[in-house]
Amino acid sequence: MTLTEKLLARASGKARVQAGDNIWVNADVLMTHDVCGPGTIGVFKREFGQDAKVWDKNKIVIIPDHYIFTADSKSNRNVDILRDFVREQGLPYFYDVIDDPNGHWHFDTSKGMLNRQYGSRYAGVCHTALPQKGHTRPGEILFGTDSHTCMAGAFNQFATGIGNTDAGFVMGTGKLLIKVPETMHFRLEGSLSPGVMAKDVILHCIGEIGFDGATYRAMQFDGEGVKSLSMDDRMTIANMAIEAGGKNGIFEFDLRTQEYVDARTKLNGTKSKYEPVLRDQDEKFIYDLTVDLSRLEPTVACHPDPGQRKKAKELGHVKLDRAYVGSCTGGKTSDFIEFARVLRGRRVAIDTFGVPATPEIVRDLQSTYWGQETVWQILVNAGVQMTENAGCAACLGGPVDTFGRINKSGINCISATNRNFPGRMGDKESKVFLASPATVAASAVAGKIADPREYVSN
Repeated sequence: MTLTEKLLARASGKARVQAGDNIWVNADVLMTHDVCGPGTIGVFKREFGQDAKVWDKNKIVIIPDHYIFTADSKSNRNVDILRDFVREQGLPYFYDVIDDPNGHWHFDTSKGMLNRQYGSRYAGVCHTALPQKGHTRPGEILFGTDSHTCMAGAFNQFATGIGNTDAGFVMGTGKLLIKVPETMHFRLEGSLSPGVMAKDVILHCIGEIGFDGATYRAMQFDGEGVKSLSMDDRMTIANMAIEAGGKNGIFEFDLRTQEYVDARTKLNGTKSKYEPVLRDQDEKFIYDLTVDLSRLEPTVACHPDPGQRKKAKELGHVKLDRAYVGSCTGGKTSDFIEFARVLRGRRVAIDTFGVPATPEIVRDLQSTYWGQETVWQILVNAGVQMTENAGCAACLGGPVDTFGRINKSGINCISATNRNFPGRMGDKESKVFLASPATVAASAVAGKIADPREYVSN
């Protein structure tokens, strides 16, 4: 069996499953957030009763993150709905924006967009917060009401996005009916060259198969090349499995996975026991691709979908109006380090926005010195508008006052986020080009799409 098949077999209590089987799977974690949480709660109460209790309060994680730092009253209300439900159910894993369990969330526009407006438990973008807070464990099943839940596949688990109806059912029963997906195999060899990042790996893979090439399939990443990739790198790659239509992305387990998970579960006091799944010799794949990481070049996904792959060096004619680094895919500490590596001692030529994925990343950037400056100061001095309000921000567009949102027609934006369908970051007539943080940085300096290898040394 493949890694995904082994995970699903275990979670269904079966000795063996194969692609196409329909099986009932037991969930280990259900995650929801402020956009889909209220709807999920509504389905749960409608189907199980107004006074019903969730199947296991210790297996539900609620993380407001999408439409948070906005004055939009309905968005603010959604966070309050989550808080009321958490209090009613006694759920321990709620990463609220405010500290008062009986309070109401209100974004204060008078404080501006750049200064912190969250409490001590706020966790930021759900997909990045889940592993940071110790909720991603090898061998487990994670369902989340967000398509990029597949990011947790970096930790050798089956993680996939589901809708509100399915989530409401899981909330009440802890189970979900799943069709076992076929598995596509991506064998990684070698290691990345300077100026090339994990984002380039996944954009290359999606470019090979198309933005629908993995529809309802598992994307398994393994091989000697994985050893050279950090957990941040693996998260970036697994995150964008959905951009090829994938049901899930998954990596094999190794000591690097173990080190990260053990440290995070211990730090947060979350469940520490887990059982990874290892590769079998009789794996059957529907597709095989070997990727030599050392031969990859900085890559860009052009408008209007993530499958429109071109090399950055071929796009120097594309002038830009905006650059954006952030989100679960491009807002991690390592992403900002590579962003700063290019920008250090330089100035951006276009409007450039930086949105760390979590408060922990904000602290990393503000406390890590590179010479006489912190990484945060390097970015600000380069002209980047850096906000302390970690979250999804403009990745999903959001209300018109969302930080970094494209509100003007005809804008060309290069972004380290994960999706670029028309209207994804705001205006429907604008174009979003997806790239690594390093490529975004080089392009922000040049005012046009640029190859970051011209800005970094070997």
